Amino acid sequence: MKPGMTLLHLVCLGILSTTAVSAEVKLSSIYSDHMILQRNLPVVVRGSADSDEMVSVTFRGETRKVTPDKFGRWETAMSPGTAGGPFIMEVKGKNSIRVSDILVGDVWVASGQSNMEFFTSGVINAEAELKTANLPKIRLLRILPVTSPYPLDDLSAIPWVVCSPVAAAHFSAVAFFFGREVQSDQKVPIGLIDSTWGGTPVEAWTSVRALAEDASLMPAFAYWAHVMDDESKLIPEKAYENLQSDLAIQRGLPKPELPDHPDMLARSTPGGLYNAMIAPLTHFPIRGVIWYQGESNGSVEQAPHYARLFQTLIQDWRRNWAEGDFPFLYVQLANLKTNLGDGWPEVREAQRESLVLKNTGMVVTIDIGDPEAVHFADKQDVGHRLALVARAIAYHEPIEYSGPLFRMQSRDDQALRIWFDHSEGLMAKGVILKGFQIAGKDGKFLPADAQIDGQCVIVSNREILEPAIVRYAWKDNPGGNLYNGAGLPASPFQSRKY
Repeated sequence: MKPGMTLLHLVCLGILSTTAVSAEVKLSSIYSDHMILQRNLPVVVRGSADSDEMVSVTFRGETRKVTPDKFGRWETAMSPGTAGGPFIMEVKGKNSIRVSDILVGDVWVASGQSNMEFFTSGVINAEAELKTANLPKIRLLRILPVTSPYPLDDLSAIPWVVCSPVAAAHFSAVAFFFGREVQSDQKVPIGLIDSTWGGTPVEAWTSVRALAEDASLMPAFAYWAHVMDDESKLIPEKAYENLQSDLAIQRGLPKPELPDHPDMLARSTPGGLYNAMIAPLTHFPIRGVIWYQGESNGSVEQAPHYARLFQTLIQDWRRNWAEGDFPFLYVQLANLKTNLGDGWPEVREAQRESLVLKNTGMVVTIDIGDPEAVHFADKQDVGHRLALVARAIAYHEPIEYSGPLFRMQSRDDQALRIWFDHSEGLMAKGVILKGFQIAGKDGKFLPADAQIDGQCVIVSNREILEPAIVRYAWKDNPGGNLYNGAGLPASPFQSRKY
């Protein structure tokens, strides 16, 4: 401290410094050179300035003027436009900001936990894949992992970058492969926003408002209170990461690169990740969401609540983005030896049940995971299958995008006939159809004989004279081999609860 300078002097200097900084017009962190804006929707621009300062925004020949509110926050909306670019945006107040190399196309938010977060540098044939990553029509934005007890106005993020081998290497592999295929198919610029954090439960990504509005979701808060007293109740994601690293070394593969995230308790707080990593995004128009999460809700205590929690998250995000029922596409849990009992089958069933919501689509991955590693390296197939769903649901292409999905069952003498959607060309990969179990009204399941009959499967067991329930691939690491003619695997299911 300089001679004669008191604490009061320092405080006053701090206030003056803050005032000087706040006098400058600023854009929210999501706006930077190389960004992608959503086509055919209003271009929403947000930032801060002095409360008495007139701010003008010019984009594609249109200028809008806005005055900040008493907190210095401002927002304006420009007219929608078709895909194209590059464009320049100019923002003027007491200072000027110029944002260049802006493209207009489709923006997709990729969110969830570590399998969505998993970097492209860790996938199968990573070196060869990254050589193809010079893709100037794809732009990447990575949101940094942060929590907050209340919704934030702005993000902590690495600014938009043009997709390159270096940028893609440290970006979500699933999002990269998804975006690469969608861009190749649609021929429009694609923006990918990576908002992910490993080891996080679904309730952390949902607003507290949405959780609190539904009394049936109170177990999420009760579970949280329980783990605050005993952190060992949280699923040990770090143990999964260590297992994957050990297996990679044994197989002569490079050690998978995953971000190091301390403080598992903080990242599991209900609403905490929504507040910091989603809420500041909801003013920014998007085409849709791709989601990969569920591992951290796979315990037997949490899994029964996942269907309600997950559907609440989807509806919550749609309400807060205020764009209607935008496509929400997600990945079902892959095969893995978890030692968690029925936890993972229950989460998979909850994910299948969530297809009841409009404009949702699910990717089945029980045939491409690694039984010994939660972070399996085949993210190419995950991205490809998500792209198929997007092409069908978001872009309305007449293609098959899903494996067989359970529709209903009916009695067929002492057997059950199982009907499926997406069942054209129903087939077993292998000599014998595997993975089916059958039970009577007592709920005691036995292995079933299963035969394909057209677009149905007939299941039976000689010991069960009055079959009532059927299951398929109902294990954490199932061995089901039912596919359709498009080569897409059937989803695990249970015909009814008992």
